[in-house]
This record gives sequence, structure tokens and C-alpha cells, in this order.
Amino acid sequence: MLPIDKLRVPPAYQVISSELQKLILDGALKPGETLPPEVELAERFGVNRSTVREGIRQLESEGLVSREGRKRLIVTIPDHDDLAPRLTRAMILQKVSFRELWQVANQLEPLSAELAATAIDKDSLDILKTNVREMASTIEAGNSPAKLDMEFHSMLAEFTGNRVLLLSREPVGILLYTAFEKIRPRIEQAAQRNLEAHQRIVAALETGDAMVAREWMHKHLRDLMRGWLLSGSEMDARIEPGVNL
Repeated sequence: MLPIDKLRVPPAYQVISSELQKLILDGALKPGETLPPEVELAERFGVNRSTVREGIRQLESEGLVSREGRKRLIVTIPDHDDLAPRLTRAMILQKVSFRELWQVANQLEPLSAELAATAIDKDSLDILKTNVREMASTIEAGNSPAKLDMEFHSMLAEFTGNRVLLLSREPVGILLYTAFEKIRPRIEQAAQRNLEAHQRIVAALETGDAMVAREWMHKHLRDLMRGWLLSGSEMDARIEPGVNL
């Protein structure tokens, strides 16, 4: 017998979703433009409206279209806020370890600090300074600064102006947030050392010293690793979700 495998024909809604996605990525459908009505799409593809609807739902879940009102569907560009939670959930399902996250963060975060030092403007620097002041007040009040810590790193990446960096680091940052939350109650100096690192990084950004900003971020990441180990956790321990994803 001939070694012929059965054809794997994708469901019609997936074909529709792929075709529309191609039109969006090729620029035939541009961000801000409205998709043709379901009736028109059904006629063009030769399928029923429910199949079109299912294909569109897939595009919505990928952040490529959004609904305005009951019927209008607008082509959109997914940003890091849309994509990061999905990638984070995938990492959780993959049962990634602290070691894996830390290895990546130890490359991306110092790069973020270095690039921000030459790209940041006064308004953005003021935003980081406000974050650091709020972090100091939060620690003094005995509350967790973890959310402010996560915001600092996210904003720093944003202020580099490098979209690839921003999209790459955000899901890692979300999971490292949970690692810091685990360390903080067990290591008395964790929050204060975090604050000092942020203050030093901001000072380096203000003078435009990219290498000092990078080195302080490296120290910051090494501190996180030491804190993780001092808290009794293993490097290869799985990171558990600690935020709403």
C-alpha cells in the first residue's frame, strides 16, 4: 500500500480567521479600519454567519480586532498589555522555573536600564521618580511594594522606546512579581534593598550613565536570586501564579 496519510483539513472558522489575519498582517486591512459585516464575509467565504462569527472570535482573542458596539469590528494592534497575560499563562502551564525566568530577566532588565539611559526624557524620568517616592512611602507604611516594583520595571522598558524589548520582558516581569512577593515577607531587608536599587538606577538615568544603570540593574537581579535562595526556595522551583492572569 502507498504510504498516504489522511488529509488534515482545518475547520472552516480557522481558515476564515487565518485569511483575515493575513489581510491584517499584510496591511490590506489597516488598524482602525472596520471589518466588512458578517453577512458580507459569509457571502465572500461561502459559509454561514456562525462560522464567520467563530473565526472573528479567534481574532478577538488574539487582539487583532475589537468590538465597538454590537456590530462594528475594528482592526487593532495588540500591545504588551494584551499579549503579556496570554504568554504568562503559557509559561505557567509549561511549569517554568525560577531559574529559567531569572536567566532571561538577567539579560533583559539590564539592557532595559542601559537603553533607557540614552532614550529617556524629563517627563518619563519624573514618572519614575514618582514611582520611587511612592515605593518608599509604601515600605515605610509596612505595605507590599511589589506592584510598584513591577510598574517600575515595566515603565523603564517602555521608556527605552524599544517595542521588541517591551513585548519580550513583560510576561517574564509578571511572573517575577510573584517571586518577589514570596521573598518579601521572609527576608526583612528585601523591600529596602529593592528601593535602593531603584533609586540608584534613576540617579544613573538622570545623568545619562548607561553603564551604571546597567550595573545597578544587574545587582538588583542578583539580589532577587539571593533572596529567593535565602527564603528557602530552590532555583528550579516552579513559579506559581500570584496575580490575576
